Amino acid sequence: MSELAIHGGNPVRTKLLPYGRQCLDEEDIRNVVEVLRSNWLTTGPKIQEFERAFAHVAGTREAVAVCNGTAALHAAMHALNIGPNDEVIVPAITFASSANAVIYQGGTPIFADVDADSLLLDPDSVISKVGPRSRAVVAVDYAGQPCSYDLLRDIARRFNLALVADACHALGAALGEKPVGSLADLSTFSLHPVKHITSGEGGVITTDNPALAERMRIFRNHGITLDHRQREAIGSYAYEMTDLGHNYRLTDFQCALAMSQLQKLPGFLRRRQEIAARYDAAFAGNECLRPLRTRADAFHAYHLYVILLELSRLSVNRDAIFGALRAEGIGVNVHYKPVYLHPYYQKRFDTRPGACPVAEKSFESMITLPLFPEMTSEDINDVVTAVEKVLGYYRR
Repeated sequence: MSELAIHGGNPVRTKLLPYGRQCLDEEDIRNVVEVLRSNWLTTGPKIQEFERAFAHVAGTREAVAVCNGTAALHAAMHALNIGPNDEVIVPAITFASSANAVIYQGGTPIFADVDADSLLLDPDSVISKVGPRSRAVVAVDYAGQPCSYDLLRDIARRFNLALVADACHALGAALGEKPVGSLADLSTFSLHPVKHITSGEGGVITTDNPALAERMRIFRNHGITLDHRQREAIGSYAYEMTDLGHNYRLTDFQCALAMSQLQKLPGFLRRRQEIAARYDAAFAGNECLRPLRTRADAFHAYHLYVILLELSRLSVNRDAIFGALRAEGIGVNVHYKPVYLHPYYQKRFDTRPGACPVAEKSFESMITLPLFPEMTSEDINDVVTAVEKVLGYYRR
């Protein structure tokens, strides 16, 4: 067996392969430049054009564009009037923004556990976390796979809770015939460079509720009822601030990029699924790891490809495997540490280990492998080779 790079051997790759990366072409650049040469760089016509196109993809009446995925989550919490004394149930395995947005509104996130095989929100754990102050549930479509929205919708109705989808991993995914974006009362998306499409930074909220959409549009514009273009159209300077909002606007040239990218989404999704299928085939039967379980009734968008290490079959822990793979030139990552174990949460809410045992155990064994549409066949082979090399070396 060849010596590991971390021990001085030759690496599989000399240049690091990132876990994710944007995919831009000349058409994207031309569309951005066209807007840069126009009269409107922000609050212009591209905003509504993009929102209409995005709503069509999500299968909803409304889409509201904001400056990033965190702003999308915050706007959703604001639209639902989450405030002090309110609790919102959030999965333990997610990026911190899913929970932080609740705190921005003065609410308290309550962490529920995840399913051991998919790392999606566990409906039974949600039920166990419902209390008299519960107002909403945030379901995270982890890695690009939709949650169990049929069960979560029943729970939301039973306890009079709003259902919010953190779909930042799942643009283009679907459950049966229903696209992600239309499965919850409000669904939030991210347009960060590692996501399915990008605007540099950006976010979107989809909903079938026009009143909630209007509330979020005012919120993204300082709480002001009319933006500059609307005032220009009616020839007026007057506006009113009716709420305390934020400057969460997305620019027109960012929307131009996102519009151009949105047209490429079907191809991006096909390539992501092809790469995931290559990984599935390569790792089938490998007793040192297991990929996440996928639902037969779901169309998986594969933002991430996550493996769970079988640590009982390895002589080292996850961090050692992580370091060895990075040394081989494979830019693996970890998604995510349970949110309540971060120092801020432990200090602010006195959270402790043991609250969500499945999430904590999964965190100790998870590794995210590279996956983005421009990966070549050679890139995929390098990832597989490095994983087999490292796990073979450390296998008990």
